[in-house]
Amino acid sequence: MFITIDDGWNHDPEAARILLEKRVPVTLFLLPGAISYDTGYFTRLTEEGRASVENHTVNHPDLTTLDAVGKDAEVCGAGERIEAAFGRAPKLLRPPYGAVNDEVRLAAKACGVKALVTWTHDFTTWGETPPTPRLKAGDIVLLHFTPTLAADLERALGAARAAGLKPAALMPHLKAAGLA
Repeated sequence: MFITIDDGWNHDPEAARILLEKRVPVTLFLLPGAISYDTGYFTRLTEEGRASVENHTVNHPDLTTLDAVGKDAEVCGAGERIEAAFGRAPKLLRPPYGAVNDEVRLAAKACGVKALVTWTHDFTTWGETPPTPRLKAGDIVLLHFTPTLAADLERALGAARAAGLKPAALMPHLKAAGLA
């Protein structure tokens, strides 16, 4: 199973502590604006932990509703800003809302994206805690940088333990499967 965290607006020190102390491999799908006001929070996760930073667009739109120029601005624009901040071009894209069609796939490929990544289970607490699903190998857990991230992350890690699973790094798995 794989843990992914989206957006990046809430920079919770407790969530960072959990990720670093437990050496949790995590893929961060970040918005450039959320990175820019405290890049150090994410740099610490990538340098001291097992985090990789990937593309979640510039402004979080439904990419299927944009024309080609809009898709390019959102995907390539975010990729360029993430590369400038972290010294590495992102290879994965999480399309906002999981909205994908053939035009989104083509635009992503034109921007250097190797794979689009959605999710299996959303563990984010949006007002009330969602039911905890039974995880299986290959599941992709979605979390968000919200005020409840630390608790949501602990719940996801607990669900993984209950299923006899350990979080794994997403990119090596995708490469091994020929998907990235």
